[in-house]
Amino acid sequence: MNIKAIRSDEIYERMILGKTGEREDIYRYELMKPFEFKWSCIGIPLKAEKPGGYDVVMASAMGGGFAPSKIDVERIDDVRKISNEDFWKACEESIKNTLEGFEGNGVLLPVQDYIFTVLLNDPQNPMSRMTGDYCGDGGIPGYIIGTIIPNEKSLKMLPVALAHEANHNVRWQFVKWSNEITLGDMIVSEGLAENFAAFMFGEDKIGMWVKNTTRETLESVIKPAIKENINCNDFNKLSAFLYGDEIMTVRGGDPVGMPYCGGYACGYYLIKHYLNKTGKTIFEATIMPTADILKEVKDFWN
Repeated sequence: MNIKAIRSDEIYERMILGKTGEREDIYRYELMKPFEFKWSCIGIPLKAEKPGGYDVVMASAMGGGFAPSKIDVERIDDVRKISNEDFWKACEESIKNTLEGFEGNGVLLPVQDYIFTVLLNDPQNPMSRMTGDYCGDGGIPGYIIGTIIPNEKSLKMLPVALAHEANHNVRWQFVKWSNEITLGDMIVSEGLAENFAAFMFGEDKIGMWVKNTTRETLESVIKPAIKENINCNDFNKLSAFLYGDEIMTVRGGDPVGMPYCGGYACGYYLIKHYLNKTGKTIFEATIMPTADILKEVKDFWN
């Protein structure tokens, strides 16, 4: 198992020392290029054909990150906060323990090479305000990205989020992505990942995407809407039920009456119910087909 850290702190330092016009290329070709295959899988080029076009720089800013031009001397304190060796070690160990945990439980992973990094999020960016002080992206096997607005809490919690993302890395090696992905697939995937993070670090460490949902809202609003749309495979529509109206509004999508990250919360409790009912381990459940999981939890919707 090979896990490589792309040390964003060192690259950010070079950006700060560089000229304004150089920062974008340093960001693009030093920090983003190692993830080029990941970006290509979701149709994002390293560099747009025309200036100002959609590429990794624009996508990162839209997702909550700093534009390269904003990585200047004002960011030096944030960069220093993510420069601690213990922080990077904790991040790598979270990913390593996740992947080795699966192999130790009989799940042989087809992908053996992984890279990860940690990107600074802009607290003034509307999307970063929606996702909170720490988050992540692990949907393409072999590639894991954490995002952070560094503070005492988020520096401790990012490894938890990376366990969540590493779980995605495992599942999507066995459950193949396609244009037919449904809302059911997505809530199961997110539920597995968050239950795995809770398994690794404790239920008190679950993210705000679950904690912010009351059981009353889950039962009266979220579950009925998810149940009705469980087979939806229109990605824009299912994303609305997964992320909720606040995030979709920032993204320019249409609201559907879903609370913040309602699909995440629903998935968390659905998988928790599945694990309790079947006695499956989180390692076994992570590679189970969605249909097999949903078949076992029909009583969850009652």
